[in-house]
Amino acid sequence: MPRNLDLTSLRSFAAVAEVGGVTKAAGFLNLTQSAVSMQIKRLEEALGLSLFERSGRGVVLTAAGEQLLGYARRMIELNDEIYTRLTDCAVIGEITLGVPGDIVYPAIPQVLKRFNALYPQIKVQLVSANTIELREMFRRGECDLILTTEGQADANGETLITLPLVWVGMPGGNAWRQRPLRLAFEHSCIFRKSVQQALDAAGIPWEMAVEADAHRAIEASVSADLAVHTLLEGMIPPHLEAISHGGALPELMHKQINLYVSDLARGPMIDELTELLRHAYASLQARRSRHPAAAIES
Repeated sequence: MPRNLDLTSLRSFAAVAEVGGVTKAAGFLNLTQSAVSMQIKRLEEALGLSLFERSGRGVVLTAAGEQLLGYARRMIELNDEIYTRLTDCAVIGEITLGVPGDIVYPAIPQVLKRFNALYPQIKVQLVSANTIELREMFRRGECDLILTTEGQADANGETLITLPLVWVGMPGGNAWRQRPLRLAFEHSCIFRKSVQQALDAAGIPWEMAVEADAHRAIEASVSADLAVHTLLEGMIPPHLEAISHGGALPELMHKQINLYVSDLARGPMIDELTELLRHAYASLQARRSRHPAAAIES
């Protein structure tokens, strides 16, 4: 009598094989580590084969595991293609996109709108957190794609645009004229240290006037003219403005917006979302090139 392989176990096997560990695969599959481990064990028992060599450095495929991986990928792809073509909905699924709160606008709403028009049955879970938190979530397999704001991308990252940091404050505000300069930053803001160093190098006294865990709290404080903040050029919300300080404040360094896509995230939907993100920041770069002043105010 024919025996059938469990597709759920094959999906877990392929995920572990592709990322080299159970922890990240479990995060991607939205399962517990124990559940993934149990599925791998059942698959090995059903086949009567050992699929992984387990050691302190993680998991490595055995010869049998390497052979099975190609079959598993084909079976998973065929399963997903059947659901895509034969069900009422064109596609069904969920993608988790992580974006730092201070770069959600202006690009991300338009990206999500266009993606939804192409794939209305795909749910995009938008996670807003700082770069450090997003990188950790990505490492655990909890995000399919993330954007980060960093000085330089890792080897597996892609730089979408490089932008200068600019001083921002309340429209028409005077907080930037005060000494010591009153700063507002999140505790884990990746820009914070470099801004403080720039002020020290310029001989400008400063103090942390507002510290918070949420970007919204920082924006509220700055829009009340209680302190100043820094954002990437072109990412300034309408209730704040770039400060025309005439050289009274130091020029700040450039930072990159980088894109990371999980090894497990593949298929036309991920490819399309990736292309939409690339296009959004390429368009921003083009606008900056044509109208530098307008880019600062956007």
